[in-house]
Amino acid sequence: MTETAYEARILRVVDHLWANLDAPLDLDRLADVACFSPYHFHRLYRGITGETVAETVRRLRLHRAAGALLASERPIAEIAATAGYGSQAAFTRAFAAYYGASPGFYRQSAASPDQLEEKMVPVETLRLPALTCLALAHVGPEQHIDKAFERLALHAAPRGLMTETTRFFAVYYDDPTLVPAEALRAHACLTVPSHTLAEPPLERLALGDRRYAVARFIGPYAELERAYQWLYSTWFPTQGIEPGDAPCLEEYLNDPKQVPPAELETLIYIPLAEEGSRE
Repeated sequence: MTETAYEARILRVVDHLWANLDAPLDLDRLADVACFSPYHFHRLYRGITGETVAETVRRLRLHRAAGALLASERPIAEIAATAGYGSQAAFTRAFAAYYGASPGFYRQSAASPDQLEEKMVPVETLRLPALTCLALAHVGPEQHIDKAFERLALHAAPRGLMTETTRFFAVYYDDPTLVPAEALRAHACLTVPSHTLAEPPLERLALGDRRYAVARFIGPYAELERAYQWLYSTWFPTQGIEPGDAPCLEEYLNDPKQVPPAELETLIYIPLAEEGSRE
């Protein structure tokens, strides 16, 4: 059996998990989705994705819960139930173990401007060189772009396209405060040599070759939108420069499967208007 065949079958499982995130975890059902023997499915999944199915589901559910804590005033008990926990106490223990803070403290501290600025390394302006990427389109909530990256990695890894120098970017085309979450457009991208060919549904995408304001944010992905708000409301008005006519980028410097959310590092790239022009 070829690596491509394995890839396609694990991708079916990834799609199933995202589509049924609230359903009870059933390894026999997932093995059936992948058309693998239940005796061997879980070892194959872990070997290919780098984490167990339970770790995948827990990570995705807690990531969604963190977003709900920041974006809504829903009771914590309700968010806990949605995340699959039988009690608020169990959810609090799991959330604190993963995010380093209780749900209530996380919601309160993340809303503090002082806490936000502590997570932002001073902004710099730089020119990002031209980069060639393989990209996979994503339409839907920004926090669900993980699904596109999972599919992208499962395609790239067996083809030797993921190396120590590979960089991971997301391109975001819409303002989430104006466009409904289900209609937000983005691309998940990884850098490749310029001669690399794209196989559908992947496409080649050129990034960079222009100036950006770049901020390094340290913390959970669920808090990134607040970082954008700070950049647009506080940083840009004091700098005498304007954003340019191009989409924002994010570059992910470490792996959410390997580090806790509080240690995730993201570079936010906001394009700048080219000198001497009004874009």
